[in-house]
Amino acid sequence: MVNQYPPISDKCRHFLHGGDYNPDQWIKTPEIWDEDMRLMKLANCNAMSVGIFSWSSIEPEEGLFTFAWLDTIMDKLHDNHSFAILATPSGARPAWMSEKYPEVLRMGPDRERNLHGHRHNHCPTSPIYREKTAQINRKLAERYKNHPALILWHVSNAYGGECHCPLCREAFRDWLKRRYENDLDRLNDAWWTGFWSHRYSDWSQLEPPAPHGETSVHGLNLSWKRFVTDQTISFYKNEIAPLRELTPDIPVTTNLMGTYTGLDYTKLAKELDVVSWDNYPNWHNDWESTAELASKISFVHDLNRSLKGGKPFMLMESTPSHVNWQQVNKLKRPGMHYLSSLQAVAHGSDTVQYFQWRKSRGSSEKLHGAVVDHCGHENTRVFKDVAEVGAALQKLNCVLGTTVRPDAAVIYDWENRWAIDDAQALKKDQKGYLETCESHYRALWKRGIPADVISMDSDFSSYKLVIAPMLYMVRPGTAERIEKFVENGGVFVTGYFSGYVDENDLCFLGGFPGPLRKVTGIWAEEIDALYDDDKNAVVFGPDNALNLNGEYEAREYCELIHAETADVLAVYKSDFYAGRPAVTVNSFGKGKAYYLAARTEERFLDVFYQKLADKKGLMRALHCELPEGVTAQLRCGGGRKFIFLMNFSEAEKIVDIPGFLYKDLLTGEMYNDRISLLPYGVKVMEEDG
Repeated sequence: MVNQYPPISDKCRHFLHGGDYNPDQWIKTPEIWDEDMRLMKLANCNAMSVGIFSWSSIEPEEGLFTFAWLDTIMDKLHDNHSFAILATPSGARPAWMSEKYPEVLRMGPDRERNLHGHRHNHCPTSPIYREKTAQINRKLAERYKNHPALILWHVSNAYGGECHCPLCREAFRDWLKRRYENDLDRLNDAWWTGFWSHRYSDWSQLEPPAPHGETSVHGLNLSWKRFVTDQTISFYKNEIAPLRELTPDIPVTTNLMGTYTGLDYTKLAKELDVVSWDNYPNWHNDWESTAELASKISFVHDLNRSLKGGKPFMLMESTPSHVNWQQVNKLKRPGMHYLSSLQAVAHGSDTVQYFQWRKSRGSSEKLHGAVVDHCGHENTRVFKDVAEVGAALQKLNCVLGTTVRPDAAVIYDWENRWAIDDAQALKKDQKGYLETCESHYRALWKRGIPADVISMDSDFSSYKLVIAPMLYMVRPGTAERIEKFVENGGVFVTGYFSGYVDENDLCFLGGFPGPLRKVTGIWAEEIDALYDDDKNAVVFGPDNALNLNGEYEAREYCELIHAETADVLAVYKSDFYAGRPAVTVNSFGKGKAYYLAARTEERFLDVFYQKLADKKGLMRALHCELPEGVTAQLRCGGGRKFIFLMNFSEAEKIVDIPGFLYKDLLTGEMYNDRISLLPYGVKVMEEDG
């Protein structure tokens, strides 16, 4: 396994620091370009994403290409020792194209063609749009393939959405024919279309889900989401074909959007040379603590690192101050930008980048945060915050390319989420799959235990602990790999609403949790959904295998299970199922499988995973107790270990560290007993000698 990766580009063996740069908005005032170069140096920035939405500036008329402004910017970046992450402009097309070729415009689920405007308002199937994007991408690659500033291709921008035009509907039918081997009976059986007499008798009858059409066949809904992902990837491959041909040594990426449900990122990530994502938390909100939000963001950072098997990712976008599209656009408090930027680095990012470098003068993003405000100079709080981050990154070159190989993993699976969200069960509108995965992850995060976030198709063999909350869908081969993992000594944790359906969203027969029944040693008979004011509890019996005691609140979901080969650790306290199993453990080969039948308070997950971590000796960034709001993360490589100690709270925290000598790479200070962390404080340390 690789423990240290090369930099994103051999041209720059440093952390990339910069942002989305839109110089084409300032073509009529080119003196601003020179000022930008001056300011970039002051902000310690070395990489700019250029041309993301610049189609109309590059091709103002069909077939008329104007590169002079971009030539100037590329040269200026190089002359100022900076680099270009050059974008392809397909995220927004020029008006002349929409007017001349209306088929490139997207059609909504209501089958109405969109007007020109917005972003990603394109049909991914349209031959004309594919031709036009390939053409302009080829022009860009031909012109800049040897330019010394070019280090990375930024392909389009935040792919998303779907098109229901005739071209896409026919492509969907072709996709279904391939998936079901041109056998309509196989499709009908897989989708259980005998329900409500929905059986199809001809491929032409198949339509994507629509508000005025079919929405009740879950196999159709799931297939459409899979198709949208595959068609988006097909469009992306069409985009990158000329880039791969003409610049084979320049890596390509496209920026992802966290846990966005519209695309399966586990599939899209396979086509990227490096994963990048856009991070916009609601810092300082009024519904959760800073630490709670920080753990959610850490979850997504770890997800992005895990998408390429531990390879460092890119923080492609973040705001240096605030955004303009949240319900309340609150400023980052002093210290938060520094902390949140290094948080990304702690979890595996080799970049810190922003949207945007300079505020647009007009339109919808003119009041979105930026490094350079409308005042146009460096004498702002935000600019100084950005410069501080850049200065810190310059001290961390030794961390570049390092990673972490955790002992623990949490399964978060896109297709599983699609199926859960579509299920007409439990609570209608909010079943909480993502939130449940985050809560299990948070119990590890609080203790500085690194974790990967993986899909159910991942290889489990390198882990000691695999957690699969609400594994409702179990695709072929998953249960067998889980069994092998546990047989070989691994610990597997799952629970309520798991093992219910197969890859076609058909319920398993013979009792839940379906193919997980053998390894968990339980049979799940019913599941009770509770109202918000309903409460139960799980109560641990004496002398249980985990040596846990007391009771813990159960809320929202209580599954009624039977212990078959499993041992009962805790039972329900009340209601008609009082005394029935609530937490079980099943010995299976050399390992164990735990089943948590109820959704519990966070306090239970904290003590439960503490016990498992101690039993399995899970890797930790620091072997000490961390105060509330403080976490520690780890990056390793080249025989060195780097510890990021972060305080996501509004109070000073004292950490009693183990008796080793640590050097702070940012300040040069040495520590061997206690560390004081100011509010939003962060230390980047290496064990000395």
